[in-house]
Amino acid sequence: MYNYTDFDEAFVRARTAQFAAQVDRRISGALTEDEFKPLRLMNGVYLQLHAYMLRVAIPYGTINPHQMRTLAQIADTYDKGYGHFTTRQNIQFNWPKLTDIPAILSDLADVGMHAIQTSGNTVRNVTADHFAGAAADEIEDPRPVAELLRQWSTDHPEFQFLPRKFKIAITGSSTDRAVTRAHDIGLRMVRDADGEPGFEVIVGGGLGRTPFVGTVVREFLPKADLLPYVEAVLSVYNMLGRRDNKYKARIKITLHETGKEELSRLIEERFTELRLQFGGNDQALLADITAAFSTPTLRNADTGAYHAFYRADPLFRSWADTNLSAHKNPDYRIVTISLKKHGDTPGDATSAQMRLIANLAERYGHSEIRISHEQNVILPHVHLSDLPGLHAALRGSGLETANVGLISDIIACPGMDYCALATARSIPVAQQIANRFDELKLEHDIGPLKIKISGCINACGHHHVGHIGILGLDRAGVENYQITLGGDGSETAVIGERAGPGFAYDEIVPAIERIIAAYLDQRNDASETFLQAYRRLGLAPFKAALYPDEGKRDAA
Repeated sequence: MYNYTDFDEAFVRARTAQFAAQVDRRISGALTEDEFKPLRLMNGVYLQLHAYMLRVAIPYGTINPHQMRTLAQIADTYDKGYGHFTTRQNIQFNWPKLTDIPAILSDLADVGMHAIQTSGNTVRNVTADHFAGAAADEIEDPRPVAELLRQWSTDHPEFQFLPRKFKIAITGSSTDRAVTRAHDIGLRMVRDADGEPGFEVIVGGGLGRTPFVGTVVREFLPKADLLPYVEAVLSVYNMLGRRDNKYKARIKITLHETGKEELSRLIEERFTELRLQFGGNDQALLADITAAFSTPTLRNADTGAYHAFYRADPLFRSWADTNLSAHKNPDYRIVTISLKKHGDTPGDATSAQMRLIANLAERYGHSEIRISHEQNVILPHVHLSDLPGLHAALRGSGLETANVGLISDIIACPGMDYCALATARSIPVAQQIANRFDELKLEHDIGPLKIKISGCINACGHHHVGHIGILGLDRAGVENYQITLGGDGSETAVIGERAGPGFAYDEIVPAIERIIAAYLDQRNDASETFLQAYRRLGLAPFKAALYPDEGKRDAA
């Protein structure tokens, strides 16, 4: 992984000292909260319902054991003993005191971490495929390019005050595990006719109150042209993006109002101007960065113990069937550690769990850890022979849940339990759904199914691209939950269809049960996933199951 240079170290230390002085001025009263707000947001500090929240960047989801232990230490020293991993592959601390945040930032700087540009109208944390560098279906590891984008965008003088926040995601695989089509810029690695790797460039995706699947503006962009092209996209957006209405300020609206043809023309025109200015310096830097992302030395060992355990231990077999993914080396697996134990808060990890993950990464995983946008933790390189020992170490920690990709592996935003913008609770709904289907012992029979829950229209829980999406709203002071069906955040991305009127808080779990019952009753066989069945059947049978009283009225 990338390690800080002397420049990085000096830059982050200077920003930490600058923010410490700003905090002192706020505490003394020299700065009002309104004056302090833009300064704290530039450093990842939010004011939530009950306390300040610090959002720490985990660039492209890559972290090492030493950094993970530092996050655990911060959780114990300055928070309430846990952290919350988010859909931007960041971690949030929900209870720090403002006076402690400069010390937290200093501790983060000690291990090559920071909170810069995790908020504000800037380029946010660049996210990537959480299987990057290990996936069997990968063209190339996209993380060196993600690191190049991070360095280029950090404190870029032209892009610190964009019309609105700006999000970039990148994948090196034909399988989109980074939701690239729901980002301001999505980059999907492809090959040209000669087999050379480059990028399909997708612009104008995004969720929130006006969800859009992104539009392809370049089917193939050579790797050498990536940085000037991305700068061209941002330059055009910075010029055209609306600043009169924050709800219409994202590039997706710019694309909609300008039109693909004209926006593409402006991007290409600006790209032609910028391309000559780079002169190859970006490629020299990329070459240096790439050297830091070499695959660890993978070992050869007998795999018999794995196969014996798989046959003999049903708990291990269940975990292996759901939580392991193919590695480019057939003697290795990618391990997803679920942070979705039934009844727990999705994405939360205690300090003890963080330390355990760090230890296991060192012992079994070549000291590599990833955070997924699905709020789980990944060990990308684990030999088959080490999997029984890894699973045994997880048991009893709350991290052994065998549910990755199943109905209880729910993405959920913090909702009204923490967020000042939320209009409904998300966490309790996720907990109740997970517990209910654990009681029914149905989730393995149901198979792959992605539920995503947002506590407000901002869609931090990605509900629009959930196979089942749940949006919590306020209706005259009462929580009301809308359901969308058929959404998809993969390479076949689509925005889900709204099923109909919303449900009260105590009605939402029974409503999900009715959807699942309809799916189980009407699927072709156990191999047909929920999403496949929905695409075959359409909304009608699920709507009928959700609103049985409507059918009775029609019959009458």
